[in-house]
Amino acid sequence: MKKRIGTTVAVVGLLVCCVEARAEVEVEWVVVADPGNTGEVSGAGAGGTGPTRICGAVDYVYRIGKYEVTNGQYIDFLNAVAGVEDTHGLYEAEDPGGHGGMDGQYGGVQQIGGPGAYTYVVKDGDTEWLNKPIHFLSFYDTLRFANWMHNGQPTGLQDETTTEDGAYDMSLGASVTRKPGARVFVPNEDEWYKAAYYKGGGTNAGYWNYCLNSDWPPVAEPPPGTSVPPGSANYYGGGEYAVGPPYYATDGGAYTWSPSPYGTFDQCGNMHEWVDTWEEGVGPFLRGSGYPSFDPGHAANHFGYIPEGGIYTHTGFRVAAMLEPESVPAASQWGLVVMMLLILTGGTAVFRKRYSVQP
Repeated sequence: MKKRIGTTVAVVGLLVCCVEARAEVEVEWVVVADPGNTGEVSGAGAGGTGPTRICGAVDYVYRIGKYEVTNGQYIDFLNAVAGVEDTHGLYEAEDPGGHGGMDGQYGGVQQIGGPGAYTYVVKDGDTEWLNKPIHFLSFYDTLRFANWMHNGQPTGLQDETTTEDGAYDMSLGASVTRKPGARVFVPNEDEWYKAAYYKGGGTNAGYWNYCLNSDWPPVAEPPPGTSVPPGSANYYGGGEYAVGPPYYATDGGAYTWSPSPYGTFDQCGNMHEWVDTWEEGVGPFLRGSGYPSFDPGHAANHFGYIPEGGIYTHTGFRVAAMLEPESVPAASQWGLVVMMLLILTGGTAVFRKRYSVQP
């Protein structure tokens, strides 16, 4: 499977010492079209769990991550903004269930070094973790990752230029909402729901019960799974894990026969995913299904958690973006590199510039 961890532009000679070499995070997007589609009732009013609300109606075209954010992508994030000081606890060492957090039994990320010189690596040097989804995340962790992507993946302390402002003003605490003009963000429930369940092809096409083009629950089995409906997913079905130790989670897209109508993967398995829709007194919602869950991700089920307590073995996320976001350099310092290359080579340098939110 193609690796989804970006690579930095190669520079040589004197320039190497001027710029920190760091991988860029790239997102594989799918486009969710059919703007102005109708929604449908979800939650308790549809026989499921959680508050009753109309879900899935979105009046614009947008993009959403084809896969959940991975360990490798989150490691790049941590190394960019949590190397000197992890002010806001983006590396979750523990969870309320006592499973050891990101480096515990189910996690794939380790923090090494000490204060002022932290480094984040794949657990035990096992690269099999890299393309598996990051988890043990709070809702606020996901918003800070989105801010970092929105800001062009800068390197520095956790402040307004990196994680604390951008798509979300984190100073608002529990009142935080997506800002107008956000370029990369955590999908709200309607955006997530439409990408998972809407049949597409018009504005009143209806919805599937499960996010694998099916009204029947997927089979809980190891990937690649079955090639015919209802498809397959990674959840706790039949009294056992679909994927056992040591990873429990699968690479994004491992269930090759089980995409959503728009082409996303694992919205009904691997991790429950945070969305940036709130319910007063309940907190933000989780959608989909996770590997330890008995629920295969029925469209009627959503779950709310108080943000401060919402760190579990099965909480992950994916990001979304508008269809044609403003191109933002992956690191502003590359502008200086480009200028120096052009000067040193008389304007004939050939280079490759990669963007974090390019179409």
